Amino acid sequence: MAAAQKPRVVLVTGGSKGIGRGIAQRLHAAGHRVAATYRSGDVPAGVLGVQCDITDPGQVDAAFSAVEAELGPVEVVVANAGITRDTLLMRMSDDDWSAVIDTNLTGSFRVAKRATRGMMRARFGRMIFISSVVGQLGSAGQVNYASSKAGLVGLARSLARELGSRGVTANVVAPGFIETDMTAVLGEDLVKKYTSQIPLGRLGAVDDIAATIEFLASDAAGYITGALIPVDGGLGMGH
Repeated sequence: MAAAQKPRVVLVTGGSKGIGRGIAQRLHAAGHRVAATYRSGDVPAGVLGVQCDITDPGQVDAAFSAVEAELGPVEVVVANAGITRDTLLMRMSDDDWSAVIDTNLTGSFRVAKRATRGMMRARFGRMIFISSVVGQLGSAGQVNYASSKAGLVGLARSLARELGSRGVTANVVAPGFIETDMTAVLGEDLVKKYTSQIPLGRLGAVDDIAATIEFLASDAAGYITGALIPVDGGLGMGH
């Protein structure tokens, strides 16, 4: 019989809605001590909520300090917080570009950097970055978003090389089209178009992503690092 999973202290960024909320709920249900950052709204029951804008290094540091004081040193980080500002390149402003990169990519860098020292000291850590299928496929109107999500692969793989000898893993999960509030507003015709391109013939569920995160956070995933794991129904295969 496999050994029981040791409960860990987990911090999920962007845990008030969508995929981040589902991840926080699943990890809490699995017995972990979970905290989640949010900018507005709330976090799931049983999860420690910490208000934090990850574009502000001071707020990132304060969020970690709050979690450390309440739950203990952070052992698992799920860098999920992200935004979109979609528009065609010809219309994309410098601010549209900078806001998305600063939140999705630089924000994940800040979170990983703050987590590193404690993980190295403990000689254990799990860093999990939430990318997107468009980081590999590309997407018209999402030059900023796709670039930020592709950048997470380079970030994670570099961290895997830097931190591996200290027992810290760094992996990337790339969701495809997942049923969330964001996809709910796409309209039936667009959803049908996307679904027709997915070999499994359906949009994913939030729990499809959360289950993958639960595995990567576990002791069973200790020999997986630098991996890009697509959870997209086969949409992005070959990229």
